[in-house]
Amino acid sequence: MPTVSILGCGWLGLPLAERLLAKGYAVNGSTTTAEKLTVLTEKKINAFQIALTEQEVTGNLQDFLANAEVLVIAIPPKLRAATSAPFAGKLEILLPYLEQSPVKKVLFISSTAVYPDEVSYNKVTESYIPNPDTESGKQLLQAEKLLQNNPNFQTTVLRFGGLIGEDRHPVTHLAGKENIANPEAPVNLIHQEDCIGIILRILETESWGEQLNAVAPYHPAREAYYCKKAAEMQLPLPTFAHGKLSVGKIISSEKIQDVLHYSFRKTDF
Repeated sequence: MPTVSILGCGWLGLPLAERLLAKGYAVNGSTTTAEKLTVLTEKKINAFQIALTEQEVTGNLQDFLANAEVLVIAIPPKLRAATSAPFAGKLEILLPYLEQSPVKKVLFISSTAVYPDEVSYNKVTESYIPNPDTESGKQLLQAEKLLQNNPNFQTTVLRFGGLIGEDRHPVTHLAGKENIANPEAPVNLIHQEDCIGIILRILETESWGEQLNAVAPYHPAREAYYCKKAAEMQLPLPTFAHGKLSVGKIISSEKIQDVLHYSFRKTDF
């Protein structure tokens, strides 16, 4: 089995690392905090403390990449903070290290935020030309292009919808809020279990140089869905604004099902 380096052992990267180890892969994992190094080491992950800024890389990035054949980039943009550095700039400073490493295959965890919301709710496939309408989407698209246009390695871009898991659900942020926009817009979510399952399938099938949407084939309207989930979780119900037309999109994951022959495990959550 090849060695896989995971840049960002957080909510997704850490359980992914555990699944890879269970399958016999060797795993290098990064964290930005010294405290988490022990957690990674205890799980038999080769742990590295690495942080990226627009100006520099802190940590031993050379050794993190030195024996790896595959790099998984699983760091979120984090663009909401006023002090956030442009995400694409962080990845640009990574490129010289990556070009000088043995890594020839990169899996970049992106987002369906690269697609704009529309009134029509047309089904969005990978052939749809991205035109993001948020800063996060713009930064992610720029990062995608930086990696895909580099001839030194093959990059597969995996665009996840909203992330949910046993310990994570967007309704917790919406509970009790008022006048939420786009009540009729369809939801586009994916469970952590399927995120990991799809990544493993990409590695197993050597599906490189691809662009893949990854969203569960389950798209109820936002208002109906989040009110139902809030009631189930005994949270205050959110209320939605109906004064304007809802905008949104339906993300298609048919390519993942056809190309990877992957069947979603969580389709009603």
